[in-house]
Amino acid sequence: MTEEEKAEVVRDDEKHRYELRINGTVVGFSEFRVRPDYLVFTHTETDPQFEGRGYASRLAKGLLDDLRARGERLKAECPFIAAYIKRHEEYADLLV
Repeated sequence: MTEEEKAEVVRDDEKHRYELRINGTVVGFSEFRVRPDYLVFTHTETDPQFEGRGYASRLAKGLLDDLRARGERLKAECPFIAAYIKRHEEYADLLV
């Protein structure tokens, strides 16, 4: 298996963030604030040693798919998440 095949996106409600984990190691995360009817994504970060490999995009796709599955919506204050949604219009309906 490759690193990508062992990747997983995990929601950590205690830390208010989604994490991208490779073999159990957090390589990136996207932080959110909880609002009554939606989540506000404020910041996305990838560990510098993992930058440039598409992991932040994998994280964005994973968290957006999870939000859809949960029936939740979001506000994208994070520039990366906002740009990802702009490039992938199939997620635009998740925006408040």
